[in-house]
Amino acid sequence: MVSLVLVHSISLPPGVYGGAEVEQFFLNQLDVSAHPYFDALRGMRVSAHFFIRRDGECVQFVSCRERAWHAGASQWRGRTNCNDFSVGIELEGLEGEGFEAAQYASLVSLLRALDHEGRHLDVAGHEHVSAGRKSDPGSGFDWARLIADLGWPARCFPEGVAALS
Repeated sequence: MVSLVLVHSISLPPGVYGGAEVEQFFLNQLDVSAHPYFDALRGMRVSAHFFIRRDGECVQFVSCRERAWHAGASQWRGRTNCNDFSVGIELEGLEGEGFEAAQYASLVSLLRALDHEGRHLDVAGHEHVSAGRKSDPGSGFDWARLIADLGWPARCFPEGVAALS
């Protein structure tokens, strides 16, 4: 059962938005010869449940009833292997840079839809479950905005970020 939503950030190549490369990557169809950066992705097989573009468009890759491979080595509140109990949402963007209003609106709508039972899922960044290994969505992600827009209790978020709101 899903109890956690992990927020990530991605752009391919880094800093380039609006192309088909992220979708191709998550569908294991990326032409790694198309850009020098892609060579580092050769053989990598990852997935996410959702991808939210800069304009707020939300694309689903994996059913929420199925596991996606987005968290890697991870731990949340004493539980390891976050892929087993989380939904992964990728925001088109770079760590440390800001995200668009349309992305926050889409993310809030998606989180509310995922929380159809009204029990308030936990929401964390990849940086919170894979500290030292990952740093996304990064300092440009506005946790205070997300918390205020959702109106969920502080217990749903990583320690420290709720204090920002």
